[in-house]
Amino acid sequence: MDIRSNEPFWLVKNGIMHSYPSLRTDAKCDVLIVGGGITGALMAHACIAKGYETILIDKREIANGSTSATTSMLQYEIDVPLYRLKELIGNQGAIASYLACKDAIYKLERLVKEIGSVCGFEKKESLYFAGKSKDVKWLKQEYEARKTAGFEVKWLDKKEVKANYGIVAEGGILSADGGSVDAFCLTHDLLHYNAEKGLGVFDKTELKRVKYEKELLRAQLDTGAEIAAKHIIYCTGYEAQNMLPDKVVQLKSTYAMVSEKMDRHHEACEKTLFWNTDSPYLYMRTTADGRFLVGGEDESFKNATRRDLILGRKKEKLEKTLKKYLPDSSFIEDFCWAGTFGETKDGLPYIGMHPKYPGSYFLLGFGGNGITFSVMGMDMIIEIIEGRPGILSHFFRFGR
Repeated sequence: MDIRSNEPFWLVKNGIMHSYPSLRTDAKCDVLIVGGGITGALMAHACIAKGYETILIDKREIANGSTSATTSMLQYEIDVPLYRLKELIGNQGAIASYLACKDAIYKLERLVKEIGSVCGFEKKESLYFAGKSKDVKWLKQEYEARKTAGFEVKWLDKKEVKANYGIVAEGGILSADGGSVDAFCLTHDLLHYNAEKGLGVFDKTELKRVKYEKELLRAQLDTGAEIAAKHIIYCTGYEAQNMLPDKVVQLKSTYAMVSEKMDRHHEACEKTLFWNTDSPYLYMRTTADGRFLVGGEDESFKNATRRDLILGRKKEKLEKTLKKYLPDSSFIEDFCWAGTFGETKDGLPYIGMHPKYPGSYFLLGFGGNGITFSVMGMDMIIEIIEGRPGILSHFFRFGR
């Protein structure tokens, strides 16, 4: 399935950072990771750090799937608000999920420093603002839920939002914890760093089938080679749905655009992530090189051809919506693209084992928190492999 259209900004900006061969001879390892995007790269880092002999494969070029199309906003806020998530799964699971997302942002910051990545990680605040007056009531309820849970938040009224950011809104929640990153660059930096430590990385190498033996999995590849592994970890995003007997994700198309350099916007916008209460919601942030990134206009995914054909119309709608909320912006579009992502019923990822696949694990971070879910999940998978699953494994399990 084609998961992006046009050429995303990150792919053009970075070019070919590192190149890897396909795998054409048989190999063996402790862990085989399927998927060479940001999720697979993070998982590989965790496996190498634990001393596991690890191989990573991807059917495309490295980071050329969803990772090249992501807007890479790092938020602890899950697509389902905290007060609603508490109603869905209870206080303990909801608050633990939000806190783990927050911790993941700081863990990622430390990881970027550890490997010396040039991915432009920036620590930022996050403003969740009411697009319509009718949303203020429940957004204030969300503010109280976060405040009670111990998050550093502040309520801004419409005058404060306009004065601080130039945004026309009815009010919003300002959170202290957020960030942004170039996920395409970070993926390459992670894999290059770990390849020097023994990680085997192979692109243009597709997994075709797996033979399950008593204590070994034999992964047969489209190249004719075979990998014998003790464990397989699938980091394939929504494409994993094709393997699963139960439907776990609803596919959506999203659209994004990036301005030319030197876009005129309020200085405070450079330190803040933005998203609103509209459905589908609008999201905005600046890039490390001074551009303004805007995305949204999500709709149910039907097929890649239809998604791509309406790219121009979606761009025009995004520009109109941006002007509505940020009337003083001088946005001039430089790059525009579309991508496909997945939403779950509760906004949470699927992390853990599936009964149909012995010896196998899934790290599937869906929704707007894909990267933070992946940071959380890289440790969770190791814990499950080692027989010591944590509390979140219960809330992120299949069949919930």
